[in-house]
Amino acid sequence: MPAFSLLPEQPRLRLTLPTVEGNVDYHQWQTQLQRIDQLIRLAGVETEFVQASLQHWTRPGETPLADLTVKQIVKFQEHSRRALRCNIARTLLGEGFRDFAVHLAESPLLQWFCGVDQLDVVQVPAKSSLQRYATWLPAAVMRPLIEGLLRQGAERPQVLKLVAALDLDTYFLDTSCVKANIHFPVDWVLLRDATRTLMKAVLLIRKHGLKHRMEPPEMFLCRMNRLCIQMSQTYRKADGKKARKRTLRAMKRVVKAVAGHALRYRDLLDQDWAQTDWTRPQAEQVLDRIDGVLLQLPAAEEQAHERIIGERPVKNEDKIFSLYETEIHVIVRHKAGAEVEFGNTLLLGESPAGLIVDWQLWRDGAPADARQMTESVARVEAGLRRKVRAIGGDRGFDSQANQAWLKGHRTYNGICPRRPRQLQDRNRAARFRGLQRRRSQTEGRIGIFKHEFLGQPLRAKGFARREQAVAWGVMAHNLWVLARLPQVEEAAERLAA
Repeated sequence: MPAFSLLPEQPRLRLTLPTVEGNVDYHQWQTQLQRIDQLIRLAGVETEFVQASLQHWTRPGETPLADLTVKQIVKFQEHSRRALRCNIARTLLGEGFRDFAVHLAESPLLQWFCGVDQLDVVQVPAKSSLQRYATWLPAAVMRPLIEGLLRQGAERPQVLKLVAALDLDTYFLDTSCVKANIHFPVDWVLLRDATRTLMKAVLLIRKHGLKHRMEPPEMFLCRMNRLCIQMSQTYRKADGKKARKRTLRAMKRVVKAVAGHALRYRDLLDQDWAQTDWTRPQAEQVLDRIDGVLLQLPAAEEQAHERIIGERPVKNEDKIFSLYETEIHVIVRHKAGAEVEFGNTLLLGESPAGLIVDWQLWRDGAPADARQMTESVARVEAGLRRKVRAIGGDRGFDSQANQAWLKGHRTYNGICPRRPRQLQDRNRAARFRGLQRRRSQTEGRIGIFKHEFLGQPLRAKGFARREQAVAWGVMAHNLWVLARLPQVEEAAERLAA
């Protein structure tokens, strides 16, 4: 994509970081942030990010560049730089928007890294600003920036002050599940969620001056909570099956009354929103919240009826797992403590140094691992502009078609074969054994990435935001790994000693 010429910005006087003694952990954190700051400047990541942000902002159908003033463009460039740095720091710390806003306000080191340190007044982004920064660029635009950083480390390590060039010729891949932020999807719990959401929306509308004759919304919440307790206790009774059916019928009666009241308040707000202190977009937020639940409520009731009263199974593709997260799937893992998981399949590939070179979060049900391999290799070679010389993976990626494809592609096949006899034969090769030993570490890399850089579970709502969170996690993770690699200055100091 063509690069925009950035407007020069007036340099600011920056504060000197305070000298802190006696705290090794703080010094390691400071050294890490200083090295990451150096990397994003030397590799041109910051400049490319601002250019991509400006191009995304002025894309066709959005704000034309000619209609913007110089002051607006400079201000946008400043916010773009701040978005990059705030997202990296927040991802490294694993904090939410509110906690990070407080941490940023009290930490001179974070203020320096995020570029908000000033001599007179320190103006720190609020929680809502940090939330906007998290969705600053779509995931598809983030990928070339990450790939460019990796290419710099492989082709020009001296620019990044690395002792050795990055090895991107060998590639290890595996899949996992990124869990959605939902509770375990029990059918009757969907009715409880619907009651809570609809009655809280009604309470909000009544609080802002619009009222319709009904019982207090709190009474419906109390009845549903009481029925939920009864439902959970039916599993301990001898006649539990009949008790569950009886309790579900009572739940459906409560939900029917709740849906009727919510629909009346929805229409009341739609017609008389001007009588409240809300703007129309604010009223639309509440209307969308009510519509989203009312639209799914009949299917949720039917699902609970089929499972509990009808005692009939429901296909996974027809199930509602959450009223708030629709693009999630049931993923059978057959692992200890995780027989099944609810979320999206994540393909992750790493280099020998632990850098993530490819990733793919699947919106729909993911194909089998073996069918993902060729597409992943193609993405790596196109993004890094170099050939994959060897690949390692578990037996899930093995198939006769993949073996033939790798042979024709002249890529060494380090994937564990499915057939025991073939595995026994291939274990005689030292290169294969080495790739398999190193491949086992990829599971650890996935664990580090999911728990330390995404959070468990990932709290981003909606697939698009989960995809953005994964891209930011990859960016922060790779900078974190690069910052830990040996530098030219460190090597010179060891030689001098």
